[in-house]
Amino acid sequence: MLVIEILYAATSILLALYGLNSLYLLGLYRRAKPKVEPPPPDVWPRVTIQLPIFNELHTVERLTNAVSRLDYPRDRLEVQVLDDSTDATAALAASLVARARADGLNIVHLRRSRRDGYKAGALAAGLKQARGEFIAIFDADFVPPPDFLRRALPWFADSRVGCVQARWAHLNRGYSLLTQLQALGVDGHFVVEQTARARGGLFLNFNGTAGIWRRACIEDAGGWQADTLTEDLDLSYRAQLKSWRIEFLPDLAVPGELPAQMAAYKNQQARWAKGSLQTARKMLWPLLRSPQPLRVKLEGALHLTAYLVHPLILLAMALALPMSFSDSQLLRWVPLLMIAAVGPPLLFLAAAAPGGPDWRGRIKLIPGLILLGIGLSFNNSRAALAGLLAPGRGAFQRTPKFAVHHPKEPWEHSGYALKQSGWAWGEVAAGAFAMWSALVIGLQGRLGFVPWLVVYSLSFGYVAAVTLAQSVRQRAKQQQPVHRNIFPTPDELRLAQVERVEVGEIGEGD
Repeated sequence: MLVIEILYAATSILLALYGLNSLYLLGLYRRAKPKVEPPPPDVWPRVTIQLPIFNELHTVERLTNAVSRLDYPRDRLEVQVLDDSTDATAALAASLVARARADGLNIVHLRRSRRDGYKAGALAAGLKQARGEFIAIFDADFVPPPDFLRRALPWFADSRVGCVQARWAHLNRGYSLLTQLQALGVDGHFVVEQTARARGGLFLNFNGTAGIWRRACIEDAGGWQADTLTEDLDLSYRAQLKSWRIEFLPDLAVPGELPAQMAAYKNQQARWAKGSLQTARKMLWPLLRSPQPLRVKLEGALHLTAYLVHPLILLAMALALPMSFSDSQLLRWVPLLMIAAVGPPLLFLAAAAPGGPDWRGRIKLIPGLILLGIGLSFNNSRAALAGLLAPGRGAFQRTPKFAVHHPKEPWEHSGYALKQSGWAWGEVAAGAFAMWSALVIGLQGRLGFVPWLVVYSLSFGYVAAVTLAQSVRQRAKQQQPVHRNIFPTPDELRLAQVERVEVGEIGEGD
């Protein structure tokens, strides 16, 4: 029993530490003062825009159209479409590049014969051919505003700035309850956490898209490396340990598309969880032995290991039942640590983003966001522990996007839609276990555990219910006839893969 008590105490303390860190970042955010926007340079620098894409039939045209509309001197701009696609996206991208080039844009379509290194490999390969002093990166599901470069580049007047990150906005916030909850979660990260870290002199991260790198910074930090699934977080920490700074611009928003499918969202979260723990395994020791101030080291450690919250949640749930039979003194003071649980809700309440809900709307969404976050613990724990313990990087699993904005626009017909994973039944089992534990403990009169276990049960039940309901609807929709040119079906995608051989590889620079 002593081992269980020690484990329960350690779990509670660590969970409280992450909760208190949310309060710390919220305090920094409240004290943060906006910076004065620097004046534009006398001569605009040469910029290379990299667009890494892989099987993005729904979004690639939207992306290339947005980049074509950027307000920047054409003689100082080049665009690289880094296309690793294995389906009809390659042919579509080639035609879009040809059209944009005919309109006067310096744009090239770069193809690799092998997808080595996934996104990191594509970025590194493109960098070898890039002529820009600065490298802007946009994923396929983002739409940069026309003034993006003119607003972001002046911040590089400070020679110590190696990267500028814009805030993510949302193209489809109102598509469903799921996207509304995701949007609030993303707003919490960008509006509060990134602002707090940037203004508080702490390490922050480039988020993989909607940002610009100084090429000299990328090269000085060791370039893009493909040994983790979060190459953006990895390069960010290597650069900051080399004394480069990352500037965050909360007033410059680049809208992107949120996953409409729960399975796709789980896929995205699992990749981030695994990759961030891989990066922690790689960068935590260099961070801790660096000459950085202690507060920077501690905050960086919490930042890199944030996804450990999910296995800690599962462990706390599993330990509640055996702890209910204990008379340990821990049960007297551990509840005091639960005060830290108010940290994340308060942080999200403060995440007021332009175009987002007001404080009343955020209050209504916070309970659902809590359920979603806890309910993902089963999904994310497997990925986080694999990132921490398993050797190797693992495969890069893309997050499918469908270019849907309004609730009446379907995604279920798309061949990109993911099939239901059997792990959804694990969430059902976790929810049932939490409810059973609550009933057993409640019968003992140890009611302190019961509210938390009920929340756990509802959380796993919510995530599992949405996953299974979407899966049923997806199967039903795919059996119905659909007008062509809306979404490619799985058969059409397989046909496109065969036809790609007939079209041939698009040469680099073509």
